[in-house]
Amino acid sequence: MPEPMGARNAPVTPLPPPPHSPSPAAAASEPTRAGKRKRLFGFLAAVVIAAAVGIGIWLWLTADEVTTDNAYVDADLVEVTPLYGGPVAKVAVSNTDLVKHGQILLVLDDSDAQLALAQAKAELGQVERKVRGYFANDTALEGQVDSREADIAAAAAKLASAKADFERGRVDLSRRQALAESGAVSGDELTQAQNAFATARAGLQSAEAARTLAIAQKAAAIGQRSVNKALFEGASVETNPEVAAARARVEQAELNLSRTRILAPVDGVIAKNVVQVGQQVEPGQQLLTIVPINAVYVDANYKEAQLRKVRIGQPAMLTSDLYGGSVKYHGKVVGIGGGTGAAFSLIPAQNATGNWIKVVQRLPIRIALDPQELKAHPLRVGLSMNASIDTSRR
Repeated sequence: MPEPMGARNAPVTPLPPPPHSPSPAAAASEPTRAGKRKRLFGFLAAVVIAAAVGIGIWLWLTADEVTTDNAYVDADLVEVTPLYGGPVAKVAVSNTDLVKHGQILLVLDDSDAQLALAQAKAELGQVERKVRGYFANDTALEGQVDSREADIAAAAAKLASAKADFERGRVDLSRRQALAESGAVSGDELTQAQNAFATARAGLQSAEAARTLAIAQKAAAIGQRSVNKALFEGASVETNPEVAAARARVEQAELNLSRTRILAPVDGVIAKNVVQVGQQVEPGQQLLTIVPINAVYVDANYKEAQLRKVRIGQPAMLTSDLYGGSVKYHGKVVGIGGGTGAAFSLIPAQNATGNWIKVVQRLPIRIALDPQELKAHPLRVGLSMNASIDTSRR
């Protein structure tokens, strides 16, 4: 059958591909995408496995460590108080100043202390002269004792003479009385004999009294010498108790004078300085505080469940929020608190009541730091720390 006219020159429209039938290029890339997904899932699985292994290793390595970020720098603060009162003449430091041991912090007016020292020295001189007088009096009293001894000897001689006169008078009177009865002696002679006997008897009594007085005077002189000797016996002028007491007063006055210069007892940083020039201070009054930054330590507050294996002497590793994790401090456990913070609070918890909620308690652990590391990276009281204690060592 012959073709229609014009049909030979009409364009031919290709038929559309059937629905859902992939093109040859898409069909070729399909296996490639499936392989990528498999590789991605495999990589993710490997990452998860590696992370799990890493976490397991880390937990294994840190199984003997207890860590807390509830830790703070602390120190034994030094409160500076005067031992002698007076007005403040000079204040040599202020807050945040670094001070060394023995450095002058402040000076008190020393006028009263100077006068007290001069008075004490004068009293010492007087006492020394007084004690030297004791030694001189001993020599004089010794002479008095010897003089009284001579007086006793003279009185004894007079007593012997009086006894002789008395005996002679008694004999003469006896003879005169015997002869007077026969009329051989006149009454006048008898009277003279009687008077002589009475005089001899009075002389004897006077001699006896004089000897008794001489003996008593010697005893008094010996007593006076003993009393004087007791004031210095067994000691020289330098070691005499009165001189020693006066010298102690001088030393006390010198000590009070030295205490008008208040010195730093330790190295550290000045804090809480509340004293000003002209202020009247009294002994025991708090003037300022020194923070010994070279001797700070860390109080780490661990939960009670973490303390099972903690022992004194175990090593610790610490970091500070001030310097970050790049600076590490090596420390050692030096003490375990005697009680929790709640036990020593002003209002302790009433756990005996029925309205009770259990709260995990923390116990402070004191950790000493390496002084060389503190010198390289100083810390201040109150700074936050992260502490980790190695409990593998028992």
